[in-house]
Amino acid sequence: EIIFKNMKNLYIVALFHFKENDLMDALELLKKLVHETRKEDGCIQYDLVEDHENIGVFFITEIWESVEHHFQHNGTDHLMQFRIDSARMLEKSAEVYKGFKTF
Repeated sequence: EIIFKNMKNLYIVALFHFKENDLMDALELLKKLVHETRKEDGCIQYDLVEDHENIGVFFITEIWESVEHHFQHNGTDHLMQFRIDSARMLEKSAEVYKGFKTF
């Protein structure tokens, strides 16, 4: 774990557009995902935000200790299950933006 100490934190925003008829179920899936992900090694922040101007739009703001920690997150059972369960509820594919803090 010492090798991660000097690496930059990875910042991510994941954007989701859910169908209006599926909002309650989608919110439950998102809450479960957030709850499980926050327990992961290397997860600094994992917050769910609901857009207040667009119905069905949610985004998750993430901060990971390193790219490797996020890579491990991508293989977790709870994330894979979320992808399966939420697929039919999405208006379109999720958008994910990744980067390192500039300033």
